[in-house]
Amino acid sequence: MIGFLDCYSGLSGDMLLGALVDAGLPVQHLEEVVETLGLGGDVEVRAEQVERAGLRATRVHVETRAAPTHRTLTSLTSLVDASSLPASVREASLAVLTRLAEVEGEIHGRPTAEVELHEIGALDSVVDVVGTVAGLADLGVDMLFASALPVSPGEITEGHHHDLPGPAPATLALLAAARAPLRPFGGGRELVTPTGAALAVTLARFEQPAMRLERVGYGAGSVEMPWPNLLRLWLGTRPDGPASIVGGHVVLETSIDDMSPQLLAPATEALFAAGALDVAVSPLFMKKGRAGSLVTVIARASDEAVLAGVLLRETTTLGVRVHEVRRHEAERRQAEVETRWGRVSVTLKLLDGVAVAAMPEFESVRAVARAAGAPLPAVHAGASAAALALVPPPVTPGHDHPVRAGDAVPE
Repeated sequence: MIGFLDCYSGLSGDMLLGALVDAGLPVQHLEEVVETLGLGGDVEVRAEQVERAGLRATRVHVETRAAPTHRTLTSLTSLVDASSLPASVREASLAVLTRLAEVEGEIHGRPTAEVELHEIGALDSVVDVVGTVAGLADLGVDMLFASALPVSPGEITEGHHHDLPGPAPATLALLAAARAPLRPFGGGRELVTPTGAALAVTLARFEQPAMRLERVGYGAGSVEMPWPNLLRLWLGTRPDGPASIVGGHVVLETSIDDMSPQLLAPATEALFAAGALDVAVSPLFMKKGRAGSLVTVIARASDEAVLAGVLLRETTTLGVRVHEVRRHEAERRQAEVETRWGRVSVTLKLLDGVAVAAMPEFESVRAVARAAGAPLPAVHAGASAAALALVPPPVTPGHDHPVRAGDAVPE
């Protein structure tokens, strides 16, 4: 399923939770997240129907009983890792927390692991992050997109020892690092919080997808504004049947014959970190019989300039070729399988809503193998065999229907 964050009046963690509940996520699922994190005695989650400028929406309250505490990324990592949440939810949640810790460290001049997270270290913000990631997974959202974000200069006075310029420095740092599209709106009010920014830049692409719209969830902001203070979550499916044709992509290519292949490995890592969708390095025979390499990068068009800059900085090339392409993309869905060594994350490939392949996530396999002290090939083979159970045989008359998007996945 595709999700699109229509951020008319900004983005925050509680607005995201409200939109998810309004779109069909049972609030009990958020309560289960709280219990799974071991915070049942400190945090309460409740939802209510409210109006914002005459429009109905869901407002989710995450209320804490514990005294406010500034936690480090290390302590938050331990909290999430100790939970029984699915591995994919834990990994995505920690990616959001880590991204915010990195910018907080830069702002305050401290190592990432040691910085005290003033915004996201509070328990309500931790629940906002983990609850959002878990809620998206529960609703079957495997691709998330976001609109441009409303941002305007102002002043922040609540919750800080000193007045700060708004938007918050962490918010601006996150949006700048992601080259997020912004639009001037809000009259100096803080409409995008650091938590909301961290969730968006980590989980979403900043573009509007083609989709067949199925439902819309309205998440309410905490205060009344002169306009509807709402986040709208659009949920739908791909519009073009088995494999959608997706535009807005480019291929960047460069040929290199004067660089050690060993140095290309870190260059490809830098390309992925900068947003590349895929990177391939192929051998070439170039002029004067020299051996060379062709570096090919598939990317969103919005990331073209950033990735071209990476190629020019991280390799010896003097130029990068670019051409526009379209992609046929299969729908994807995350699941987990049980192996004798532990639970492994799996990606399901679906065509027309039907699972046709299931592939173990390599990093999840490696983490399970390392924790169990087991050979990596053995764990990978076991996970691959377990994943086959998620792929139904071809349908014939008198047999059960195939697994479709949204069906229960065998544990």
